[in-house]
Amino acid sequence: MKKKLDYILKHNKILLIVFTKTLSMIFRFVGLFIRTEENLILISANSRGYNDSPRAIYEYMKKDPKYAQYRFVWAVDDVTQTIEGAELVKADTWQYFKTALKAQYWITSVNIERGLHFKKKKTVFLNTWHGVAINEMGNAVAGRTDFDWSDTDYICYSAENERPIYYRDFNARPESMIPTGLPRNDELYHVDPNKVIEIKKNLNIPEDKKVILYAPTWRDSEDFGKSYQIKPPIDCDVWKKALGDEYVVILRTHPYTNELMGVTFDDFFFDGTMYPRVNDLMMISDMLISDYSSIIFDYCVLERPVICFGYDYEAYAEKRGFYIDLETVIPSGIIRDETHLIEHIKSMDYEEQVAKTKVMKENHVTYGGNATEQIVNAVFG
Repeated sequence: MKKKLDYILKHNKILLIVFTKTLSMIFRFVGLFIRTEENLILISANSRGYNDSPRAIYEYMKKDPKYAQYRFVWAVDDVTQTIEGAELVKADTWQYFKTALKAQYWITSVNIERGLHFKKKKTVFLNTWHGVAINEMGNAVAGRTDFDWSDTDYICYSAENERPIYYRDFNARPESMIPTGLPRNDELYHVDPNKVIEIKKNLNIPEDKKVILYAPTWRDSEDFGKSYQIKPPIDCDVWKKALGDEYVVILRTHPYTNELMGVTFDDFFFDGTMYPRVNDLMMISDMLISDYSSIIFDYCVLERPVICFGYDYEAYAEKRGFYIDLETVIPSGIIRDETHLIEHIKSMDYEEQVAKTKVMKENHVTYGGNATEQIVNAVFG
């Protein structure tokens, strides 16, 4: 129901404006009667759970006695889980919005106001965002004019070419931009080989096999928000026959995707969608296959081959639009069918692809490696 409502609002401009303005006005009025609690921090990774950059920030602060006075509340969809040292509130409930109005600090990788506008002047708002910009976002999306980050106090970014995007398409203020990179990616700069061995063992990945991580992004709903399906044009048997002697594949779909079609999991194709830490999957893999997901820029931090399997590139580009030319930015260019994809993998000069990925990293992930400490010091001192 929630996804269906989101779909309707995103695709009906008038309804979105009425909904946003009405609820924003109500919450701003209610906020006049709710006292701000100075040490209360509301944290959300788009309510999907305990992950992303907000998790990295939370765990950093909980380890340091310097921040012991703060009270942390995580906004999640599933309040039956446990997050050590934190309280939980169910996202998009009255208790959630009440907590938002009480909190002195907001930390998120997407948004806290859920598309509304009710932030108090004394509330300190940190938005780490959740990926380097590839697809057109914010007010660059057709029909959207409602993105306004002018009251966001701190925004993390990974490279200078992102700054004008945030200014233009999110109405961000120049002084709010902090060149840190993404906190969640700090550990990708400092990979522990022993941890890699442990993760592979826990996932039952054979020691003698290389790992391909296949992580396609989500596709918009074709049934008015009832489902978000993805059906990659691949033949699992063909992949296994061509690559199975040397590789295994871990397939991880986007969190918005709720139905994967045409893929059978076995001892070659592993299902990585429900695995809680995508960084683990990146660290144990030898190469990444994606399409238009920002994971390609997360992964290039590791300086390993990145492949764009853009089987629907033209249609996707027409519908969503891109900030960058993937054909020239990604070392593989855009590969449009599985035959050429498999050929590319089998004939790959690994070190040559690594060198090209390093160039991609230099151009698009300029900052990073110590983002968590930098942003916590900037916000909390």
